[in-house]
Amino acid sequence: MKIFITGTSGFIGFALALKLLKKGHKIYGYDSMNHYYDVKLKRSRYQILRKFKNFSFSKGLLENQKKLQKSLLSFKPNIIIHLAAQAGVRYSLIEPRKYLSSNITGTFNIIEIANKIKVKHLLIASTSSAYGANTISPFKEVDKSDTQLSVYAATKKATENIAHSYSSLWKLPITMLRFFTVYGPWGRPDMALFKFTDAILKNKKIDIYNNGEMYRDFTFIDDVVKSVELLINKIPKLKSKNKVKNDSLSSVAPFRIVNIGNQKKVYLKNFIKE
Repeated sequence: MKIFITGTSGFIGFALALKLLKKGHKIYGYDSMNHYYDVKLKRSRYQILRKFKNFSFSKGLLENQKKLQKSLLSFKPNIIIHLAAQAGVRYSLIEPRKYLSSNITGTFNIIEIANKIKVKHLLIASTSSAYGANTISPFKEVDKSDTQLSVYAATKKATENIAHSYSSLWKLPITMLRFFTVYGPWGRPDMALFKFTDAILKNKKIDIYNNGEMYRDFTFIDDVVKSVELLINKIPKLKSKNKVKNDSLSSVAPFRIVNIGNQKKVYLKNFIKE
């Protein structure tokens, strides 16, 4: 299978690409390698992937429509997995326009080109932050989610809406992946696991919010990769005969939203204690 993955130098994109490469799939990676966090880590991930003969790569911005289209047209993938984005909730308070540009314009470019080349399935990364101020847990994909609390979350929710409209108009099969706090080897240094560990090793105070009175649903990277891999062939169909309880499959489009988490809330202070 030929799979085009954006964000292959990022945490989830790297782990997914590595797993699929080992299984013999042809992977084309696309990544800007921006400076949101240490580029050395992104280059190190890339160096591992480039050892595979069935891996090819282009460095570029999602907003660069011409380069993105050229890469996709030359590779002609069966599947597109769009994981690249400007990440980080708190950074969106400082540089909100970067999120509008990368997450909305960039994702629209992916959707538009995916429709042009008629891919079998387009999978797009979203976030659990899309649930915003929702308080009923566990979160269900069919829950209303109109109360985003950050620009980051708002841009992700916007891409879900754009994706649904395109799926409805052109019958493009799309699955949105709402990830819940992913952690593990080769993870992002701005995430809690590495920030806390770094502070402990340096005997510094750990920076926490709301006096640590918080819960998070941590998801191990291998479980995330397995979930996405299983979903590749679970292509949404407009009139599916397989009825699933609380299925988020749209009634007007081959479009579905899927939570990628484990439904085990972890108290932040217990996390730090461990």
